[in-house]
Amino acid sequence: MKDIIASIITSVLTALYQPFWFSVILSVLVLFFYLFSYHNETGGRGIRGAFSVWWQFFKDSAFFRKLFFLTFYTTMILFRTLLNRDMWMNPLSDVMGNWWIWKYGNDGTRNLTTECIENVIMMVPFSAVVMWTFEEKIGNSLKKILWQSGKIAFCFSISIEMLQLLLRLGTFQLSDIFYNTVGGVLGGLMYCVVMKTRKRL
Repeated sequence: MKDIIASIITSVLTALYQPFWFSVILSVLVLFFYLFSYHNETGGRGIRGAFSVWWQFFKDSAFFRKLFFLTFYTTMILFRTLLNRDMWMNPLSDVMGNWWIWKYGNDGTRNLTTECIENVIMMVPFSAVVMWTFEEKIGNSLKKILWQSGKIAFCFSISIEMLQLLLRLGTFQLSDIFYNTVGGVLGGLMYCVVMKTRKRL
């Protein structure tokens, strides 16, 4: 059990460490584009002025901060699932994927794999941040939040798997879609618990 927990923690921390600064820089650039698209009256101030406006929006606008964290975490997921993958000759070589923590080889050997747990953990913060970012549109209904978080995680996971298939980056696996969707629903549930606890406090 200790080996499983240590393996999960190591995998999660590695997944977070590798793309961290890349995700930060890309998120800043994406939100520059957002400012240009929706607040173009802030343009024409030079590079220093542009960074000053960006920082002012980050300090003053809660929605802007939410967008930053959503972009940041989405970028980290894409780095983990697409951008940091080697080419595969046959992306349909393991369609069913792995459904538990043990993976059996052709010779009968049993190897520990934390892929299914990682897929759940990866989507929990993602769907929670999505619910937090668009809380005004989604509302406070538990049923609606769980439905929306599961649906968003499912669609996002399908998109990633299809890109892996088309670009031959990784393998298309049904187990990934299932566990990502479960993680999305758990993220929505976590969001509900945090929001209700916050209101009580």
